[in-house]
Amino acid sequence: MSEKHREQIDSGEQKISFQYELVRKGIHLTSLSIPVFYYYVPKDIALWVLGVLTAAFVLGDVLRSFHEPSFRLYKKIFGRMLRGHEKSSREKTLNGASWVLISAMLSVILFPKLIAITAFSILIISDTAAALYGRKFGMLKFNGKSLEGTAAFVVSACIVIMFTPKVEHIPGEYFIAIAAAIVGALAEVFSFRIIDDNFAIPISIGITLWLLYLIFFPGMNVYVLEG
Repeated sequence: MSEKHREQIDSGEQKISFQYELVRKGIHLTSLSIPVFYYYVPKDIALWVLGVLTAAFVLGDVLRSFHEPSFRLYKKIFGRMLRGHEKSSREKTLNGASWVLISAMLSVILFPKLIAITAFSILIISDTAAALYGRKFGMLKFNGKSLEGTAAFVVSACIVIMFTPKVEHIPGEYFIAIAAAIVGALAEVFSFRIIDDNFAIPISIGITLWLLYLIFFPGMNVYVLEG
């Protein structure tokens, strides 16, 4: 990515008011319905629903990127909530919603249900907490993120972990989930300008959590929710 493009992204983010950032993250929070839905339905049904939604959102991104009337409509509807790189039809990128759905599908395909639900719940809650707290109170900047926002990510993730499914609910399961959440927080910071954090966060958490189960609790049935 060019320096000019980076500057455009940074300036675009600065132009969004905190009010519209709240709106963006409010929409983002509706994605919490994905892990809740997946908890109650079989994997094949979840994949079918996510597949339809993903195809629809990606198609929308293709239309707004290559079809000028679609882009004008998109900009008219979402105008003030768009960041700098989202305001130009020259940028052939997927928006955050498409990345959320792509990562949800991949998480369902790759990980046991228990791990996919945990990773995705942390994404939705903690990414929102990091963005809003960091935007409001962030002072110490690193790689386009703030230390305060990263701290909010970890703290909120610890709260989320208290409510996500476990195999036996022993202390060790909570500790490895927190370790995986810290990896997710680092992925949010270091994926900036490389790949969308809606993809990087749940995939990094899912891989880490699964590996930690295999290392520390090899006898546990992480497929307990597959039923």
